[in-house]
Amino acid sequence: MAQADRRLTMLVQQAIPAVDAVPGATAIALDFETASQSPGSICSVGLAWIADGQVARTAHCLVRPHDMRFDPWHVSIHGIQPHDVEFEPEFPSVWEELLPHLEATPLLLAHNAPFDIGVLRAALKHYDLAQPTLSYLCTVKIARAAWPDLPNHKLPTVAEHIGFELRHHAADSDAAACAGIALRAMMDAGSSDLMALLPRFGIRPGRLEPGYHEACSSAAERRTAFRRHRPPPWLR
Repeated sequence: MAQADRRLTMLVQQAIPAVDAVPGATAIALDFETASQSPGSICSVGLAWIADGQVARTAHCLVRPHDMRFDPWHVSIHGIQPHDVEFEPEFPSVWEELLPHLEATPLLLAHNAPFDIGVLRAALKHYDLAQPTLSYLCTVKIARAAWPDLPNHKLPTVAEHIGFELRHHAADSDAAACAGIALRAMMDAGSSDLMALLPRFGIRPGRLEPGYHEACSSAAERRTAFRRHRPPPWLR
């Protein structure tokens, strides 16, 4: 894909639907793109809803970062520039539309969840918004458990493995790939319930509540933390 065409795909927006427009959703995959190293500098949000065993809906919103500071390295990754978001709403407006979905479907998915959950928490803190109550899973950990022989478990690698045509760093495509990874892991394991797979994979869901955070963790991470006799990272 030519660079100009690739950049245009990053700017196509899809509105967040009403909650009743995605009936029976069991999980929502989330992806953020940021304008700079500041963790709350959201410039793009991608979402994908899982319902009836498939990706039922996607959404993509451009967001005006609170300080409008764009780092050239970040721009080179996602192609979003300051003039693209100058007149877009800041995060609280998007959050107002997203929160009802998280309340109705309290399982969130993210590929490399420490990044996306960290971005979410930083943005909520910046705007003095309460953390929602939800559980979340990192599909990097799911992919490592489901397909340990892949050369790595970065999103492009796993997306190729499951046959997903990824537009990497287009937030809606990244979110849809994340949802597809969860669905394919379920299919390969012969399960229709992602949460039921977690004991087999040794994965513990992360948890967000107002004033509380526990990260998604693997059995190996918990064993390492125990051996080191220090507070594990998911409780920091």
